[in-house]
Amino acid sequence: MKSYNSLVKKIAFACASVGFAGMAQAATISIACDSVGAGAEICKQGAAAWEKKTGHTVKLVTVPTSGSERLGLYQQLLAAESPVVDVFMIDVVWPGTLGNYFIDLKKYAGNTLGDHFPAIIKNNTLGDKVIAMPWFTDAGLLYYRKDLLQKYSEKVPETWEELTATAKKIQDAERKSGNEKMWGYVWQGKAYEGLTCNAIEWVASHNGGTIVDPAGKVTINNPGAVKALQTAKGWIGTISPKGVLSYGEEEARGTFQAGNAVFMRNWPYAWALANSADSVIKDKVGIVALPKGAKDGNGAAALGGQQLAVSKYSKNPELAADLVMYLTGKEEQKRRAIVGAYNPTIMSLYQDKEVLAANPFQGQLYNTFVNATARPSTATGGSYNKVSSEFWNAVYGVLSEGKDPAAAVKTLEEKLKRVSVGPKS
Repeated sequence: MKSYNSLVKKIAFACASVGFAGMAQAATISIACDSVGAGAEICKQGAAAWEKKTGHTVKLVTVPTSGSERLGLYQQLLAAESPVVDVFMIDVVWPGTLGNYFIDLKKYAGNTLGDHFPAIIKNNTLGDKVIAMPWFTDAGLLYYRKDLLQKYSEKVPETWEELTATAKKIQDAERKSGNEKMWGYVWQGKAYEGLTCNAIEWVASHNGGTIVDPAGKVTINNPGAVKALQTAKGWIGTISPKGVLSYGEEEARGTFQAGNAVFMRNWPYAWALANSADSVIKDKVGIVALPKGAKDGNGAAALGGQQLAVSKYSKNPELAADLVMYLTGKEEQKRRAIVGAYNPTIMSLYQDKEVLAANPFQGQLYNTFVNATARPSTATGGSYNKVSSEFWNAVYGVLSEGKDPAAAVKTLEEKLKRVSVGPKS
């Protein structure tokens, strides 16, 4: 809480120093933007284009990279009815938690709502209000070193069992050749929302469901979930460093991009960075759908993505909405796809030649994005954050403390049954 209070004070001071009053013709709009990878710079570029177009100013507000910490900060600012942030970047699972704090964007969007994936517009709709506009969509993906798989005559793994074996083989051979820092597989293992995303992919790919079903029934205590967690538990210290238990997206990317991992689970944003001019693995990276839990099963990719919403407490709501519509519009989504590998939410851009030339995987993995596995935020409503934190803590206990997966999911089931879940009217 102290860290949140400190951030709130810094944000308030920064915005106060710019000032909202006495600017009859030009105004300043503040946006809590991306802090992961190159996202902050790409957001800044988009904001600068809007500034040039409108003559107004945009203030970028730095927020935590951890989704859990960012949500806590947002909740504190909004509960205090603070006007210091006009536009919030919110996760795909937050509309049910934060939606009542945001204005209805429907009248500003007009007929452009039909340009976006219908499922995401539905996700961002509370009652008859569209409380956020889709900015980019995400799904978990498997990155791999093409050169290393070719060097050791291995194919891209289709199952977690194959990934485990291939990762171990190449890791050990590379270490024997002199790269003592090489690991087989890196991912997001610290106790936060990113671990929920990873673990729900493991569980769903083993036909273990998504923690809570659409009717609100707790389903996590099942053999598929046990098998999934047992598999992941076996990675720690063998193909994944023990330090993976402190990894978020950027820590995993840092290891992979330094040339010290064979495989990586991450979001699409890492593609552009892995292939940047100063990357040691430029042109050596492949990207595919995540593995299946069994040969006759299906892979699962956690649905991610970010939206832009305007605070009810903004002193310039119409101008803030104009910024949102610009940043989520077709021209800006296309630019972000090309320079940052961000997946558009505007369907027509998946047939755009320039977008596909920059990111071939966006066309190849279109179905992965469209059919990604949703976290149970709709089924759990305002209780989602509690459900997710119980889940990631249970998984973390298995991975870090060696707890028995069967006992862990049984205890988790009992805890979640005491949480108020179920579709909200």
